[in-house]
Amino acid sequence: MSDPVVVLDDLRDESDELDRLVGELSEERWGTPTPAPGWTVAHQIAHLAWTDRAALLAATDPDAFAVEAGKALAAPDRFVDDGAEEGAALPVAELLARWREGRERLQGALRAVPSGARFPWYGPPMSAPAMATARLMETWAHGQDVADALGVVRAPTDRLRHVAWIGHRARDYAFLVRGLPAPAEPFRVELVSPGGELWTYGPEGAAQRVTGTALDFCLLVTQRVHRDDTALVAAGADAEHWLTIAQAFAGPAGPGRAAGAGEA
Repeated sequence: MSDPVVVLDDLRDESDELDRLVGELSEERWGTPTPAPGWTVAHQIAHLAWTDRAALLAATDPDAFAVEAGKALAAPDRFVDDGAEEGAALPVAELLARWREGRERLQGALRAVPSGARFPWYGPPMSAPAMATARLMETWAHGQDVADALGVVRAPTDRLRHVAWIGHRARDYAFLVRGLPAPAEPFRVELVSPGGELWTYGPEGAAQRVTGTALDFCLLVTQRVHRDDTALVAAGADAEHWLTIAQAFAGPAGPGRAAGAGEA
């Protein structure tokens, strides 16, 4: 995982890039449908604001977070959508202000967490660097939904290294959340970064391998593109299976995108 200061700086930059994309939109365009069924641009930003608030509670007030986690357990199929719906119903200016304020407060809180400390989350406890990395992954992924809705092609950046890291680390989770045994063999993942460098994960001699661009891999593990719409190459049956179910996010297995619905 990256140095905590680096990943927090990258999280801020990723959020600022998305802010520039939505900050000057008309109220009408905030209602533009995105590729996520039933979610508009406003829902996407509301979800990010809602999750930032939950992360802030986890880092600063574990008892208050426990109450929120209890609500999630009581309605596992609805709590994410309910949070997005509540925020999307706000006036655009209020939603935008809430998102901006919340992410800045979270930045401050995560920078203040002592090294090595962990705090509760919906899954295993999180360190500050892990939380920042997860927030960057979500910000990038939901930002992709917004960009797709608005017809904007974003230039990929080397901030994708954080998304790729989570995607590789979450390999076993993608199997387990579907009730499948995790592969026994290690995987090798080799990705060409937006800057032309090679990012590698896993042992060099692993027989199960995935190669391609970091952008394709990150779109796939955040389920923003179908496997068939990438140029990723898998060697080994387990590696190929993984690419059909990969997810970098916690929670139930996502439905993914239909073939031809996204661009790699």
